[in-house]
Amino acid sequence: MAANVTVIPPRAVRPDTLRVAAYCRVSSDSADQLHSYAAQIQYYTDLIQNHDGWDLVDVYADEGITGTRMDKREDFNRLLADCRKGKIDKVLIKSISRFARNTRDCLASLRELFRLGVSVLFEKENIDTGTLTTELMVSVSGSLAQQESISISANQKMSYQRRMERGEFITCTAPYGYRIVNKKDLEIVPEEAATVRWIFDAYLKGRSSGWIAEQLTAKGIPSQSGAECWRETGIRYLLTNEKYIGDALSQKSYSCGFPFVQKRNHGERLQYYTENSHPAIIDRDTFERVQVLLQKKAQKEKKRREKSPLALKIVCGNCGTVFQRRSSQNGYVTWVCRTHDRHAADCPVGRIPETEIHAAFLRMYHRLKSNADIILAPALRQLNTLDTILRQNHPQVLAINRAIAEATEESHKISTLRANGLLDADICAARMNAISARLAQLRGERRRLTENEVIDETMDALRKVEQTLLNGPERLDGFDEELFEHLVEKIIAESQNRIRFRLYGGLELTEQWEVAAR
Repeated sequence: MAANVTVIPPRAVRPDTLRVAAYCRVSSDSADQLHSYAAQIQYYTDLIQNHDGWDLVDVYADEGITGTRMDKREDFNRLLADCRKGKIDKVLIKSISRFARNTRDCLASLRELFRLGVSVLFEKENIDTGTLTTELMVSVSGSLAQQESISISANQKMSYQRRMERGEFITCTAPYGYRIVNKKDLEIVPEEAATVRWIFDAYLKGRSSGWIAEQLTAKGIPSQSGAECWRETGIRYLLTNEKYIGDALSQKSYSCGFPFVQKRNHGERLQYYTENSHPAIIDRDTFERVQVLLQKKAQKEKKRREKSPLALKIVCGNCGTVFQRRSSQNGYVTWVCRTHDRHAADCPVGRIPETEIHAAFLRMYHRLKSNADIILAPALRQLNTLDTILRQNHPQVLAINRAIAEATEESHKISTLRANGLLDADICAARMNAISARLAQLRGERRRLTENEVIDETMDALRKVEQTLLNGPERLDGFDEELFEHLVEKIIAESQNRIRFRLYGGLELTEQWEVAAR
C-alpha cells in the first residue's frame, strides 16, 4: 500500500518589504577619500530609497579607519548590533574589501548575519548571501582582499622607510605644540608652545607630572586630543619627546602580524634620528636637564617597587589607576588608588591595608588548592575545545586538508603503478619527490594557520598555575612572595574590602572581608 504524502508549501521567509541598510568605509582621512566617503553615503541613500520593496534603515559609515580590525570600526559594530536586534533584513556593501580585509573576521560576521536571517549583497563581486551558497566565494575574495591590505601596507611602509632614510619623514601626527603644514612640515602653535614651556619649567622646579596634569586640568586647558583632563602618562611622554628640541626620532613603533598590531620599537627595527628637522620649542640644555631628572626619579621608583611584590600589580576597579604604597610612621602599610589619594571625591576606592591583601591571598590560595580540579580543569577543557573548533572550522585549513588528501591518494596510486611494473623507476622517483615536497609545503601551511597564539599562551599559563598549585604546600601560615609572583598577574581593587585576583591565564577569583569599625 502506497504511502499518502501531503506536500506542505513553505512559509514565506521574507516580508514583501525589506528593511535595507548600507555600510561604507574609506581607509584614509585625506580630503579625496572623505569626498568619496560622502559620495558613498549619498549613493546608498538614493539607491535604497528609489528601490521598490526596500525601506532605508540607515547608512552606516566608518571614516578613516582600517578594515583589518573589527574592534576599531564603530559604525560597523553598530550595524551588527542593529542586526542582532532584528532591525535589518539586508545589507548593501560596495565590496568585500570594504566589509573586512581579514578573512577570518569576514566569515565570522557573515555566519552570524546568516544565523540572524540577514543577507549581504556585495556589489563589486555580485555576491548575494541570501540567494547563493557563497561562503567559498567569499572566503576566496576575502583572502584576496586580505592580501591586498597586506600589500598596500607593505608599499606604505617602504615609502615611509625611504623618507626616513632621507630624513624627510617626521610624523603622521603632530605632537602637542605643533601642527602639520604642507602635509609634512611641523609648525609651532604659539599658545600650545607656551603650555609646553610651562610644563618643562614646572618639572625642573620640582613639580611632579601628576601635579602638572592636575593644574592643566584645573585651568581648563584642553589636551592634544581635545580632552579636558590631562594624565600623568601624557605629561611624561611630552617631557621625553625629542621633537620639542627640533629633532625627530622615526620608527618609535612598528606594525606586525595580521590583523596589524602596533608594537613599541625596543630595537627590533631600525630607527632614524634626524637633527634640526623642524623649529624647536625647548632649548637643548633645558631638555637634557629634564631627562637627567626623569632618570633619577625612575631609578628611585624602581628601587621602591623592588621592595614589594604588590607594586604595580594592584589597579583600581573604578578608575583604572595603579595603586601606590603608603607607610605611616608606626609602620602601618596601606595601598591606595592614586586618584583617590589626590582627591578622594574623584574615586570612591580608598585605602586597603596590606595585611588584608595578604590574608585575602592566603584564603584564595587555600580555596584554589582544595578545588583545583573544579576550578582549573574545566577552564583548560573549554580552551582545548575552543582550540579544536577553531582549527577544524578554519576554511583555509579545510582546503589544505583536501589538498593533502588528494596528494596522499596520488602518492598511493603512483606506488601501486610502480609495484605493478607500469611506471618507470626514475619517473616514479621524480613524481614522488614532487609530491613529498608538496605535502611538506601543505603541512607547513596548515601548522601556520592552526597556530592560535592567544589560546596557546592562555593554556600554557593555566597549566603553569596548575603545576604551581600541585607543587605548593597544603597550608600557608603566612604570605609567600614567590607563590604570589607565580600565581597572580594582577589584583583589581573593587572597594576597600573587596578585591579580585587575576591569575596568569585569565582566571579571576574574588575575596572580600569586613571593614573593621573605627
